[in-house]
Amino acid sequence: MIIRARIVVPMSHEPIHDGAVAVQGDRIVGVAPFTEMRDSFQRDLVDLGEQIVLPGLINAHCHLDYTMLRGKISPQQTFTDWIRAINSLKATLKDEDYLTAIAAGLAEAQSFGTTSMVNLEAFPRLLPHLPTLPLRVWWCAEMIDLRERVPVDLLSHDLRAWYQSRPTMLGGVGLAPHALYTASAQLFAETDLLARRHELLLTTHLAESHEEMQMFRNASGPLFEFLQSIGRPMNDCGHETPIARLIDSQKIDSRWIVAHLNEITEADFDLLATRDKFHVVHCPSSHAFFGHRPFRLQRLQEQGFNICLGTDSLASNSSLNLFSEMRELLRQNHSLSPREVLTMATINGARAVGQERSLGQINPGHRADLIAIPWQPGRDLYETIISFEGKTEWMMVNGQDLSTT
Repeated sequence: MIIRARIVVPMSHEPIHDGAVAVQGDRIVGVAPFTEMRDSFQRDLVDLGEQIVLPGLINAHCHLDYTMLRGKISPQQTFTDWIRAINSLKATLKDEDYLTAIAAGLAEAQSFGTTSMVNLEAFPRLLPHLPTLPLRVWWCAEMIDLRERVPVDLLSHDLRAWYQSRPTMLGGVGLAPHALYTASAQLFAETDLLARRHELLLTTHLAESHEEMQMFRNASGPLFEFLQSIGRPMNDCGHETPIARLIDSQKIDSRWIVAHLNEITEADFDLLATRDKFHVVHCPSSHAFFGHRPFRLQRLQEQGFNICLGTDSLASNSSLNLFSEMRELLRQNHSLSPREVLTMATINGARAVGQERSLGQINPGHRADLIAIPWQPGRDLYETIISFEGKTEWMMVNGQDLSTT
């Protein structure tokens, strides 16, 4: 088919006015002005009219399990208080609550133009109960071994077997040791080994809060005291920053997606400059919810880190809307341009999941993951895109038109 629109935004090159995208099966096979495409291809025409077509958005960090917690936790005095609050709420929930939450989260993300997601799944046992999904999701088993050992080899086997049994499922699977303060060095090492062997996505949380910094660098603070009280060994605390602790003890490289990195010292930057570059996910609205210190975006970019965007969970956000995240990022960083921010939600997200040749751009050979939003004459194109506040009425994922299904 040929999809025609007022403007096509390929991301890899300049926008095409009165543009068209040719799709065959699940792939894009051409992108050009409509007049050229009309003469070159004999296909069914989908004329979207006065719309902007752009690549589907990529959410590089979310927790769909907690969609039902929207508005249930107000900002707390400490990050540790927030952990206590979410743990208390989780204790009241059942498997069916989480399955409902996952379905609701996927539907909400889809309505706001997200076509790909990296989801940290706290309850991998629920995955066999999920229906076939239209979106492209990487399901990363979130692991915590504070109270008991996690059988990573068995978990990895079951995760891969489940995914292989669902040939129509889009995306992939991965492993996610939760954070340095909840996952042991052994768990990180086992995870890394298995992910290399089976080519799995890897992700974790790191340097999210000042309390995490206090814990690892100073062996003090609310998080240190809380974890000590529940029996976590604390002999890895009081020596170095969370970033230094993790990258000195583990092979953290370009296979890893690392969420947050809100607490970075000058010594950390010096250390990061000498190490392999991983992908960094910034979650602007969640960042604002917790009142973290300003995110060091420009400094990380200067050092060569790939920065992408996520929503985190609705326990610290009000929506799974990447357009809202892009607007919040611009609010926090006035030096950024709308085009740069859109790149973080498309090209950079694709790079983080190892799909830079398949997702995040409208190019021949890429997957046909596309969305359309209304064009507004007289406004800067990228400002129009970032300012979009509605729900996307047209979406295609893997060549399937989801607006008609």
